[in-house]
Amino acid sequence: QVQLVESGGGLVQAGGSLRLSCAASGSTFSINAMGWYRQAPGKQRELVATISSGGSTLYADSVKDRFTISRDNAKNTIYLQMNSLKPEDTAVYYCKALAVSTTGGNSYRFWGQGTQVTVSS
Repeated sequence: QVQLVESGGGLVQAGGSLRLSCAASGSTFSINAMGWYRQAPGKQRELVATISSGGSTLYADSVKDRFTISRDNAKNTIYLQMNSLKPEDTAVYYCKALAVSTTGGNSYRFWGQGTQVTVSS
């Protein structure tokens, strides 16, 4: 199993900033791509940003130029720097990791427990 521990959510005013962290652990897995997703009340979970093990990034149009995803491979940790936050960014933010078992070679997807981000107007 891979455990994903998220932190950094909270309440912030519109225009403010927050930084989310997600640390992955799992001794028998090699972590590949990781990313952030979010789910607002009554809406489907959506992609926010992803980053490959090599550092290639992908962003949702709604967060481009405001959010930055980064990665520390030595720590198996990703970060999401969120600037110029808007009320519509309010959601539960989930970390996802794609990992390959070092024993069997199969690929798996793992999700974190989620962290709440609330942006007040």
